[in-house]
Order: sequence, then structure tokens, then C-alpha cells
Amino acid sequence: MSEDTFISHLVELRDRLLRSLIAIGVVTGLLAVWPGIGGVYDLLAQPMMRSLPEGTRMIATGVVTPILVPLKVTLLAAFLIALPYVLYQAWAFVAPGLYAHEKRVALPLVVSSTVLFLIGVAYCHFVVFRLVFHAIHAYAPSAITPAPDIEAYLNFVMTMFIAFGITFEIPLAQVVLVRTGIVTPEKLREMRPYVVVGAFVIAAVVTPPDVLSQLLLAIPMWLLYELGLVALRFAGRPAPPAAGDVPAVAAGAEPDPERKP
Repeated sequence: MSEDTFISHLVELRDRLLRSLIAIGVVTGLLAVWPGIGGVYDLLAQPMMRSLPEGTRMIATGVVTPILVPLKVTLLAAFLIALPYVLYQAWAFVAPGLYAHEKRVALPLVVSSTVLFLIGVAYCHFVVFRLVFHAIHAYAPSAITPAPDIEAYLNFVMTMFIAFGITFEIPLAQVVLVRTGIVTPEKLREMRPYVVVGAFVIAAVVTPPDVLSQLLLAIPMWLLYELGLVALRFAGRPAPPAAGDVPAVAAGAEPDPERKP
């Protein structure tokens, strides 16, 4: 690759990063107008607030926490909303250097992993939080006045979102491992008892120390593993690249002479 080609790739990467940042900034500005920075945090806090006694509110113990934490939530929401455009920019930068058979695998992989992660986050927010928070406050001693801190709540929510988002990637990870030849479907089936035990161990470590939240993570983790085993029956090994299958490099780019189809 010549120096001019390398510089042109850096320029293109810079442009696509700037477009992604601009998109996130625009969405952040729109969210700041409606529903507002505080409104975005209120949406995130709804599962907690519904379980608290009427009239109870969260607290902020830091000096700038009342504005800093809602701003973090707004930026996170803006990134999730702009994620399809950000992924498109990443794909547009990488795709010209891929072979045709790699494109057929990479694009569905990116789309499906994003969708599965968002489904996991939605399941955590709308199902897990509602049940867990209600159970926690229903069995809490009446002598305790609940007053959750907004920063601690955000840290808890982010940990749970990441845990459940990654959990929902299990079927996709199984398909990738089999299609790349790292493991076989038969080996994954043999590992089923260990996976079930591991799911409950991981859930006990990641989730709060209550049985309900552990079950709400461990059981989906096990079921998703079983779903991945079913998906493997329909996901055959990829066909070898056809003769003459070359990457569609960007205009002016030089293919890597050491890379073979």
C-alpha cells in the first residue's frame, strides 16, 4: 500500500468518525429539547420509581451529580438511537476491502449482534427491572425509607444492561464458533451440563444478591444456548470462496499482495 493510499484511508476514517460524532451530537441536541435531559433520565428511572412508595424520590449526593448523571444518560440514549448510522459508517469504511464471501458473513453478523444486544437491553429494562425492584421493595423492612442515589442507580443499570446484552449474543457466538471451525455442534451439545451450571454461577456474580434476578439472567442464558443449538441445524458451514473472488477496494486503493482468496 502506497503512502498516498494510506493517507487517503486515514482521511476517510476521520470523515466517517466525524459524521458519526455529528449524528450523535444532533440526536443529543434533539433529546435535550424533548423530552429534555431530565426527561430521558426519568424514562430510565421508571422501573425503580414505580416500585417505590408514592411520593418517594431519588437523591443526588454529589455537587454536579444532578446534571452530570442525566447528561450521561442522554448521551447514551443518543448513541443507541444513532447506532444504525454509526454502524453504517463503519461498514462503508471496511466493506471495500472485503471479499464478496466475507461481506455475505460480516453484514448479517453486525446487524444481528446489534439487534440481539438491544433485545437484551429491552428485556432487562421492561421485564427484569420491573420484577426485581418490586420484589426488593415489597420485602424490605417497613422501618427503612428508600432513597436511591441517582449515580448508584445508573451504575447498576449499566452493569445489568451490559450483562443482559452480552447474554443475548450467545446464539450468535455459537454460530460463529461453528462456522469458523473452532468447535463442532456435537461438542457444544456435550458441553450443555457445564453451560447450565456456568449460567447460574455467572448470574450469581453479575446480578444483585437476590434469587429472582439470578433466575431472570440464568434461565434466559440457558434457553438462548439451547436456541443456538437449534440454529446450528440451519447454519451450515460457509462455502469456500469462488475463483476470482477479490475484494472491492476503494477507488485508488491497492489490494494487499500477500492476501489470498
